[in-house]
Amino acid sequence: MAERIIARLDSVSLRFGDRLVLQNCSLPIVEGAITCIVGLSGAGKSTVLRLLDGLVRPQEGHVYVRDVDVCHTKERELNKIRRSISLSFQFAALLDSLTLEQNVSLPLVENTNMRRSEIRQKVSEALDAVGLTFANTNLPAELSGGMLKRAGFARAVVTQPDLILYDEPTTGLDPISVHLITKTIMRLRERSNGTAVVTSHDLPAIYMMADYMAMLFEGVIIAYGTTEEIRQSQNPIVQQFLAGDEVGPIPI
Repeated sequence: MAERIIARLDSVSLRFGDRLVLQNCSLPIVEGAITCIVGLSGAGKSTVLRLLDGLVRPQEGHVYVRDVDVCHTKERELNKIRRSISLSFQFAALLDSLTLEQNVSLPLVENTNMRRSEIRQKVSEALDAVGLTFANTNLPAELSGGMLKRAGFARAVVTQPDLILYDEPTTGLDPISVHLITKTIMRLRERSNGTAVVTSHDLPAIYMMADYMAMLFEGVIIAYGTTEEIRQSQNPIVQQFLAGDEVGPIPI
């Protein structure tokens, strides 16, 4: 059975002022899979997520979500598409003055006409999915770093999106929390039968969760394939990055 593509970059080039961020990048996002984007700091990984969410538009090329070109779509139509996509920010971006339950409920309060009882039920399910039901009345300041990450996940999945974008979800966490976060992403994908795109530097976590990998280097996607294909790549840049070796074509 052929793989279905839920979203894709098609020959995308993007500049911020004089800085070339992406150059002629094409990337398919397979429906129902976890795709991890790797690369050096500043390679443009987070920019890919913002392109997929329609927050950034390229100077050249196209970005498609469900075959709709989000680069040339009116804002009203783009907002409809965004309802099927959730972006989980690197630092969770919770509102300090709201409880965890109130933070997670915001997308439903702001964008739906659900009754309060329905919202409470959806929020309860989302918190249960990330193992935070016990912390529903806590403020963000009362949560650990790993709990904040999972709280951000709960807010991302509460709308039951087709596509979830995770920006550096394991950054700054201890190994136990990294493992927990990684398993949570996998469990959320299985539970919702959804699709995820993850940017990360954490190779053990990526190997655990990724179905597909793409590597960005100097604004170009130099490798894409299944996790095993990438690990077996003969590209010297990919080999150096995966080995964490200071000797190779990547300038240090």
